[in-house]
Amino acid sequence: MTSLENRQQWQETARGGALMVLESVLNEGAYSNIALNSYLKKYRLSLADKKLLTEIVYGTVARKISLEWYAAHFIKDREQLEPWLYHLLLLSLYQLLYLDHIPDHAVVDDAVELAKWKGKHRGQDKWINAVLRSFLRAGAPDTASIKRQNKRLSIDYSLPVWLVRKLINQFGEERAINLFKSLLERSKSSIRVTDPSRLEEIQQETKTKRSVLSPVGLVKASGHFASSPLFDAGLITIQDETSQLVAPTLAIRGDETILDACAAPGGKTVHMASYLTSGSIVALDLYDHKLKLIEDNAQRLGLTDKITTQKADARQAHHLFPADSFDKILVDAPCSGFGLMRRKPDIRYNKEGQDLEKLQSIQLAILDSVCQTIRKGGIITYSTCTIFEEENQMVLQQFLDRHPNFEQVKLNHTQADIVKDGYLVVTPEQYQTDGFFIGQVRRLS
Repeated sequence: MTSLENRQQWQETARGGALMVLESVLNEGAYSNIALNSYLKKYRLSLADKKLLTEIVYGTVARKISLEWYAAHFIKDREQLEPWLYHLLLLSLYQLLYLDHIPDHAVVDDAVELAKWKGKHRGQDKWINAVLRSFLRAGAPDTASIKRQNKRLSIDYSLPVWLVRKLINQFGEERAINLFKSLLERSKSSIRVTDPSRLEEIQQETKTKRSVLSPVGLVKASGHFASSPLFDAGLITIQDETSQLVAPTLAIRGDETILDACAAPGGKTVHMASYLTSGSIVALDLYDHKLKLIEDNAQRLGLTDKITTQKADARQAHHLFPADSFDKILVDAPCSGFGLMRRKPDIRYNKEGQDLEKLQSIQLAILDSVCQTIRKGGIITYSTCTIFEEENQMVLQQFLDRHPNFEQVKLNHTQADIVKDGYLVVTPEQYQTDGFFIGQVRRLS
């Protein structure tokens, strides 16, 4: 970056923007993707600066625990620092440690410039300069010095200790560590082709690869498909490979009446609707702005005649619809979202283990309600974007214990490693996707 004297404002630089976004995320608890999008709408940056800003924001958030541990070796009293100065230190350390293509001097010079322009107190620029140069001279401390394994893994992979412990307990040490590593890799871009007959054509046009999980999915290391004419024309839609597995489990013939109990933003709603001929979907959500997302999705894909939205709490479905109203139901349940940690790194810091019990009660309440509206022989698919058994297998087992007139329907997939006890269970390290769970039950009587 050139001297900020030659720039309009420090806020309009990649690193200045990254600092502003990180302040929203780390000070105010904003979601990193929302804070980033809000910034990019407000300020005009070059494509190169947008990429750098995005890399710094997501990288700093993803590596936050690691960076704080490194920083602690070079500063005496964090509490004496203004939050913005501490965040400037973290984002600078991220660049020095993990962005090999940026010269060290450029990182230090930019940090000093930003401190001059943003700082209210003299000497803050000299402080950041001294700390960063001290770090460059000494090098990064070695985490091997940390004796407790879970603490060391926490620092190495920037995960809270409770989460490290929980994932090792559930998956075993080897698989858990592979999962930890995968969370620090870049997310792929994935799309669903809405007309399967054009799959090969669109694959060539988009220079993508076929998904190994979804027969209508295409993937690419990176890409902004929302700006593509194919997206505007409704020929593709942005959807993770794992999410694309949900609708096919319902084996939709075309004439069914379907309830999508927790529908927003509507990716799975429109996928289900694409199989319909004379059938219809009622899509529920709690909030008007989220219902608008479903409607926009349906409009873009030409499926508005198949989908009716309704503002409602899925836990009240049995009060809204008579018994035997639906042939099939999807409950894509509200969950902790821990399967999304690669794309939404702040999730790991914002939720504690005890949240899971509260979520479990909500998930069960939704299933208890919607099951009263399904016809005999009808099926309910239950899905989440989390990897914890408490929100997945255990929820469905409790449901079956409560409702002996239902049975589990065992699901299959060509990739045998995602099938466990008749459920589809995908963790992020297997195929570099979101973590995801799908299970299904059928009403017997």
